[in-house]
Amino acid sequence: MFTCRMLFWMVSLSVVVSSVTATDYHVYYLGGQSNMDGYGYINKLPKEMTKLQPGVPIFHGNSSADGRSVDGKGVWSTLKPGHGVGFRSDGEKNQYSNRFGVELTFAETLQSLFPDRNIAIVKYSRGGTSIAADAAGGFGCWEPDYTKGNGVNQYDHFLATVRNAFAVGDIDNDGELDRLIPAGIIWMQGESDALYTAEIADSYESNLRRLMKLMRASLRVDDLPIVIGRISDSKKNPPTWKHGEIVRKAQVAFASKDENASVVKATDDYTYSDPWHYDSKGFLDLGRQFAIQISELEKQD
Repeated sequence: MFTCRMLFWMVSLSVVVSSVTATDYHVYYLGGQSNMDGYGYINKLPKEMTKLQPGVPIFHGNSSADGRSVDGKGVWSTLKPGHGVGFRSDGEKNQYSNRFGVELTFAETLQSLFPDRNIAIVKYSRGGTSIAADAAGGFGCWEPDYTKGNGVNQYDHFLATVRNAFAVGDIDNDGELDRLIPAGIIWMQGESDALYTAEIADSYESNLRRLMKLMRASLRVDDLPIVIGRISDSKKNPPTWKHGEIVRKAQVAFASKDENASVVKATDDYTYSDPWHYDSKGFLDLGRQFAIQISELEKQD
């Protein structure tokens, strides 16, 4: 099943990328669980960040549960606040929420670092999701071979989102074809894998490595830069993530063994709006840190 859907996606991507009359967009994928969804409050944004970000298209795939028909619905639109938790899309129009995630400062910072580059974002994430099948709970699983129910999982929804995003020839609606160039993966996830048992947490490094390898393959760039956000804890007693230290070490280990990956560790200093999610200030900083680190990885190539 995996081979067939990969082949379909790779063919679709090659058709779009082959255009010789294209405007180039460097595309960054944002994925993970709830701290990638985004729990920042729009009413706490600085005034200058409450507006559209002209020239930055985003395709935000509709979040869908495991076992549901493969989704990935979305529409290319200009980036603005509202792509946080609660965002929905039916493939024709977006329903924005009162929350935001890392995408705002991520795009803003990248534009300042690469002023001559066109930037686009593809986002698909779902709160509570794990990589390990045994940690999926009722939220969902990124393991490509997870077959509970009808076999549809978060990796399927990810593939559908990316396929749908790259299938659009003119993402900025200017009447001319665009060329979408995969430029990086930004991953904020791991809390659910740290919640259950030490054995599940111990498997995180190998599970993460496999998932990132498959995501790179789906985007047809074997050494695509990856930046991981290191999970942190709200420092409640007891800790929110029982085996968080194991997963944190696994995230650092993954990056240390991959020449084109790094870890954002600034999350250790963030404050929380609830026991699980960063506050608005944290999401603003996290977006900046992701952009800085992905740019450093690109510059070293």
